[in-house]
Amino acid sequence: MSRVLDRRQVLRGATMAGGGLALSAYMPAWAQPVSAGIAKPLPTVSGEDITLKVAHQMMMIDGRESNAIGINGTVPAPLIRLREGQNVRLHVVNDLDEETSIHWHGLLVPFQMDGVPGISFPGIPARSTFTYEFPIIQSGTYWYHSHSGFQEQDGHYGPILIDPKDPDPVQFDREHVIVLSDHSFQHSHYLFDRLKKESGYFNRQRQTLAGLLAGKDQPLKERLMWGKMRMDPADVADVTGSTYTYLVNGHGPHDNWTALFKPGERVRLRFINASSMTTFNVRIPGLPMTIVAADGLNVRPVQIDEFQFGPAETYDAIVSPPDMRAYTLVGESVDRSGMARATLAPREGMAAEVPPLRKRPLATMKDMGMGGHDMGTMDHGAMQGMGNGATGAQSGSMAGIDHSVMNHGAGAGSMQGMDHSQMNHGTAAAAAGGMAGMTMPQGQSGTMAGMDHGSGAMAGMAGDQSMAGMDMGNMNMRDFSKAPEVKKGPGVQTISAMPVDRTGDPGQGLENVGHRVLTYRDLMALDRNPDTRAPEREIKLHLTGNMERYMWGFDGEKLSENPDPITLLHGERVRVTLINDTMMGHPIHIHGHFFELVTGKGAYAPRKHTVLVQPGGTVSWDVTGEEGDWAFHCHMLYHMHAGMMRVVQVRKAGEAAV
Repeated sequence: MSRVLDRRQVLRGATMAGGGLALSAYMPAWAQPVSAGIAKPLPTVSGEDITLKVAHQMMMIDGRESNAIGINGTVPAPLIRLREGQNVRLHVVNDLDEETSIHWHGLLVPFQMDGVPGISFPGIPARSTFTYEFPIIQSGTYWYHSHSGFQEQDGHYGPILIDPKDPDPVQFDREHVIVLSDHSFQHSHYLFDRLKKESGYFNRQRQTLAGLLAGKDQPLKERLMWGKMRMDPADVADVTGSTYTYLVNGHGPHDNWTALFKPGERVRLRFINASSMTTFNVRIPGLPMTIVAADGLNVRPVQIDEFQFGPAETYDAIVSPPDMRAYTLVGESVDRSGMARATLAPREGMAAEVPPLRKRPLATMKDMGMGGHDMGTMDHGAMQGMGNGATGAQSGSMAGIDHSVMNHGAGAGSMQGMDHSQMNHGTAAAAAGGMAGMTMPQGQSGTMAGMDHGSGAMAGMAGDQSMAGMDMGNMNMRDFSKAPEVKKGPGVQTISAMPVDRTGDPGQGLENVGHRVLTYRDLMALDRNPDTRAPEREIKLHLTGNMERYMWGFDGEKLSENPDPITLLHGERVRVTLINDTMMGHPIHIHGHFFELVTGKGAYAPRKHTVLVQPGGTVSWDVTGEEGDWAFHCHMLYHMHAGMMRVVQVRKAGEAAV
């Protein structure tokens, strides 16, 4: 809620108009009485020659006017509908008083047409026109946006839909494009300035004394531990519903944008996360979804009830509403401070119950990079002199360990002789347990003294998935020996001690929702991948940051520090492993390429252009180099602007990178 609640004004309104009506103006948009609904398609342009005019405009959100940057007078920009095999010329008219650009997100184009100022072209100067021209060699759901300053946050984004030249393997009766985004009535430069001055400025969901007294969230010992590490487990999103209104196709929750259907139809929903800073959890209560495409490419159908996706990702889903009722489409922000909301209905004006926001998640030991279950590799001797810190509440646990197979005779409190091959680390219980009550006195290197294994369970283990009681105060969370690639400096607050592959996780806060949630490991390409060669070498990159100073980078370096480019040869097969040393998810995007996620699917690995790397987690993918200079960055706009961006240079053999 962005407006300040004035008690006298509320009481005055309650006296004049009735308490319910007066208070409704101060409810978050998703909780207000709904409008009649908006059932209209997005403005669409198509053909061989398309003109797009970028200009300032006003837009209406839930009855409130806001400044924006739009294209052809609309936010989102018009849907560009193309066909695989055609050639397109896009004439971009810049009516702004500043430079602009358009990047065709996910489209495989010559690098000179990729639209990143300073990397692939010089930008489009104020009051000028630039023509992009390229062949369309793919099909699917994509989008486009500015790569200049914060224009994307201000409304400079729009969807792209490319019809396949051959019959579509996905059968459907009608389709709707669902563009999710975030909008603030505050200027984008103001938002970034606040984050630089106080990174938690927009977090209105911190733990409180009242919550502690009521037994909510973390117990006192954990709070003290986190305070000592100067970490906030409630810091899940940088910019929140305290300033953002979450939009569907440019409309706020109160607008009730509506997608129509006839009962029994197969409806294709093309979801695009065009937000600047928001990871969304998407669900339609009472209506299962079948995922049929990811980042524009077909995947084998998988039925789910909810999915999490980061900025720049897209998913296509098939739904089949069986009756003449309305359904609420919910796009809940990852920190659950607000939601985008729309309606699926057989006729305009209908609405379904809007579910309340769920309890916000807290960061966990796994989010801190302590998700490794092999305690035998954990260097307890390094847990000395901790200065900066991390997290601790839910997932980095040891529940589900079969203590009957442990050799407890190796010495009091030691874990030598533990047979990890007999431990069930893959179950939900293993992800959900805790180490509450466990203490690690300073100086006890290599042991876990104080643990009571006699009953086959850890002493003091709590059911709240916590690690309360474990003395983290001496753990070195900035051990650069674990990440020799990382440049030591003020831009690196933490190094993940035991990062793990989290592609099988449903996403932060969705571990125990009680229904089917999509994971990357559920995805499998519908067609065999075009390049199934084994990688020739591996590139490891650490995602690094300092939340207190709001500094972000790769391997401890910001783009402004002019790090060396990442170099590949044209046609070279390379494995890229991303290691998230921060406690925030990062949607990492590479321009001009699709990569194959390493999730055990072999020649049918899912191909994507953007992947959300969970906090404290790792992701590996294989890629084949395509000649050109390409941007490589986090798609959290303010993270990219603060430094989390690099240049990938791909050259033919014998050509030196410049």
